[in-house]
Amino acid sequence: MADGRRISMLGTGLIGDFYTMTLHGQRGRDRVGVVYSRSEERGQAFADRWDIPRSTTSMEDAINDPETDVVVVALPNFLHEEAIGMIADAGKAVLCTKPLARSGEEAKRILDRVEAAGIFAGYLEDLCYTPKTLKAISAVQGGSIGDVTWVRSRETHPGPHSAWFWDKDQAGGGAIVDLGCHCIEIIRNFVGKGNRPIDVMAWADTLVHPIKAEDNAVALIRFESGAIGQFEVSWSFRGGMDLRDEVAGTEGTIWLNHFLRTGYEMYTSGGGDGYVAEKLESNEGWLFPVGDEVSELGYVDMFTDMFNSLEAGTDPMESFYDGYVVNAIMDAAYRSAESRQWEPVDVEWRGGPTDRIAKDTAFHDGHAIVKQELLPDGRTKLILSDKDTGSIFDIVIDG
Repeated sequence: MADGRRISMLGTGLIGDFYTMTLHGQRGRDRVGVVYSRSEERGQAFADRWDIPRSTTSMEDAINDPETDVVVVALPNFLHEEAIGMIADAGKAVLCTKPLARSGEEAKRILDRVEAAGIFAGYLEDLCYTPKTLKAISAVQGGSIGDVTWVRSRETHPGPHSAWFWDKDQAGGGAIVDLGCHCIEIIRNFVGKGNRPIDVMAWADTLVHPIKAEDNAVALIRFESGAIGQFEVSWSFRGGMDLRDEVAGTEGTIWLNHFLRTGYEMYTSGGGDGYVAEKLESNEGWLFPVGDEVSELGYVDMFTDMFNSLEAGTDPMESFYDGYVVNAIMDAAYRSAESRQWEPVDVEWRGGPTDRIAKDTAFHDGHAIVKQELLPDGRTKLILSDKDTGSIFDIVIDG
């Protein structure tokens, strides 16, 4: 489509700013033509800020604008189902921010609705699209680290920007819903999306803030292959936003640091002012600015994938089904935090079975090699499993 896409943006919060900043620059031809806000004042200020022709306080009006062909849902979690239902009725393409919903049940209703309408639906999970993540996923899929055995994903910061995030009923939860959704989908990309999540063991607590939702959580996700995913989330981490991933495989390891200590460090005594990076709490001392925030957080590649997929008639890398699976895993995490047991992931699984991780075994004189290592003097040490008894012993050989 040479003239680009005409977009209605639903929502004027921080994520709406990031989305519009990216949309107006990433392909150079896609434009937000209408913005919806529940506040006329905020809507007009947003329109003025991003040179958007029209703002409205009517969601229906924004969705049904005759020139709009794509609607972006950048609204609080409790408004997603209503908005997406209206978009499905209008027969327009929809892109929805994370998380897709407040629960697996709600996410499944949303998924069913868009599939019944036959519209394009993309899940805006930006952290799966960071340049480092895309390159790492490509390396894993190419076999560079063998079979993935363990993935750790961490997102922590001082807490979200808007009041509704902190309301358990409106958001659907706390740090798990806000941050865990990112981590879970990053983990799924590395272990393989066809790798069924089986069950979850989680801890969650409210340690710092006077709220009903959890502000800290840790969880383990067990997959059919035997791989384990681990996520750590917090709304009480001080020092900015900490985004890190680690991937371990049978043949290698990947470490990723997306936001802190990534190579740009600056000390200031406080003489300057202005924005430095998202969730940064100070503008003096040692700071870690981000070169191109919308690129490094994945927004550029995310929207490129969404619009290219829409125009090609193919599924995007992140779909509403992916969002539904993420919600189902978060549901299991919440149940586990209550029961203090492994809880099954209740999901309508569309993938097939996944083989168990299995590494080919090498042998020495008929004994299975457990480990082989080179000694400082050039000899080789072999740790072996006895072919008859299974007992473990070691030998040292030349060369």
